[in-house]
Amino acid sequence: MASGTQISITERVCRSCGGDRLETFLDLGKTPLADRLVNPTDLGSPEPRFPLRLAFCRDCSLVQITETVDPKILFADAYPYYSSFSPALLEHSRQNAAELIARRGLGAQSLIIELASNDGYLLKNYVEAGIPVLGIDPADGPAAAANAIGVPTRCAFFTREFARSLRSDGVRADVIHANNVLAHVADTNGFVAGIAGILKDDGVAVIEVPYLEPLIQHCEFDTIYHEHLCYFSVTALDKLFRRHGLFLNDVRQLSIHGGSLRLYVEARERVQDSVKAMLACESETGLDSIEYFRTFSTKVDRLKQGLLAMLQNLKSDGASIAAYGAAAKGATLINAAGIGRNFIDFVVDRNVHKQGKYMPGQRLPICAPDELLRTQPDYVLMLAWNFTDEILSQQQEYRARGGKFIIPVPTPHVVQ
Repeated sequence: MASGTQISITERVCRSCGGDRLETFLDLGKTPLADRLVNPTDLGSPEPRFPLRLAFCRDCSLVQITETVDPKILFADAYPYYSSFSPALLEHSRQNAAELIARRGLGAQSLIIELASNDGYLLKNYVEAGIPVLGIDPADGPAAAANAIGVPTRCAFFTREFARSLRSDGVRADVIHANNVLAHVADTNGFVAGIAGILKDDGVAVIEVPYLEPLIQHCEFDTIYHEHLCYFSVTALDKLFRRHGLFLNDVRQLSIHGGSLRLYVEARERVQDSVKAMLACESETGLDSIEYFRTFSTKVDRLKQGLLAMLQNLKSDGASIAAYGAAAKGATLINAAGIGRNFIDFVVDRNVHKQGKYMPGQRLPICAPDELLRTQPDYVLMLAWNFTDEILSQQQEYRARGGKFIIPVPTPHVVQ
């Protein structure tokens, strides 16, 4: 990455409402970009680091980081995330598509658009059912992979202007999917306005976002990184959508990614009890108030100290330790806690696009999962803890040989 392109901006106003009453409640210092894996040829070069602070907007309740790194740096240049490497995510997406096809009577006359469609992991379910689709994704690698499997994909950032171009060409969607992308968008309002612009009057936008409440309650601080600009409550989302003539009419809580929301957003207001109940619950628990977040920094420090103490004790006893999952959350964890080669020998990941590279910051080598059986470390730190069940199932042989996993969140503990 050329030094001239290392651009970031410190935001002074809210990304959603534009208010200037932002209050920082967590500061993780300057960290490298969590998804910017290091190539072997770049090991001698320093990595750019950017402030990573979490703030609450007193005007609209949106939790957000205060630094915006140029999206072209974050997502468009050799972005390493490919959704199809997770069987659990593939099944999650298949069920989502199948339910919508049945509920809304989708067919050859329909159009399904996915924003941040990655490698076609979701849209391929519609293609197999004979339903027209369009994927939009700014990362050239995943977009090319999607086109290669027959999922028509445009390699571009979805913006208000891009949406206007689509609409001028007569493109309107019956269903718009946007999974784990709304939090990544620097122009939050432009993105939502774009959705409003290409959604049919009777269409639905089905949007998945990580949920703020379990992040705070379970101390999931490692899900905070520069690619994740916003951390959503239903309260903040409801205000955001209404600003653009859209209505959050239904919501489901999901267990995936440590706790997520699936939002059903439409141009017609018909708010269901699910939304009303969550708004009331958030108000009752104080999720719409800064006081709710004041102790979070202390909780984060306690988790980091507990994990470091565990690792130090294991190393003192002569244990060998590896890690599983070259995920963005793993990068935040190891850099915020200072977990490097002093504790971890290597990281494994199924994604072949990550193997042979190094974790940002701590420069831990990334290997294929077979390395666990070849070297049989005593313990494996679960960096991708949001897929714990899937990974434990895949690693039955390693566990049968006596290998153990360390789960860091919500409190560090060992499973065999």
